[in-house]
Amino acid sequence: MSTIWKPNVTVAAIIERDGKFLLVEEETDNTVHPIRFNQPAGHLDEGESLVDACAREALEETAWQFTPRHLVGVYQWMRPAGDITYLRFAFCGDLGTHDANRVLDTGILRAAWMTPNEIEACRERHRSPLILQCIADYQAGRRFPLDLIRHYPFSPSNA
Repeated sequence: MSTIWKPNVTVAAIIERDGKFLLVEEETDNTVHPIRFNQPAGHLDEGESLVDACAREALEETAWQFTPRHLVGVYQWMRPAGDITYLRFAFCGDLGTHDANRVLDTGILRAAWMTPNEIEACRERHRSPLILQCIADYQAGRRFPLDLIRHYPFSPSNA
């Protein structure tokens, strides 16, 4: 019997304020550069909508409230090792309040506001090439309405 291949579904928040983007510096299993930069991002939890997942991940990783308003893009990327394929849904939206007392997710070292030039300058420490691509698409004005994505939560009537 063959196994069924499935990509890892992830979400990412593209958050800009005063010309700077919010990234996280995080621990990874990479032996060359174990500390990497990424957008606030993470995996979709079972039963969760993509929009809710993005807001949750942004809060957990940065302590900033974030409300997704637009889909920037959908990205398919295979890690160079070829072992994992990611299907990323990137959102932009409204930045809310910051909770300075909130403990960040395990593995997140800090949240950092960085200019596009600063982000470009540390590209060898990016978690993936999707970081720059998502920012470029955001800066190019790519915005799709959230109703492009339909979420059908589980209920006994639609099982």
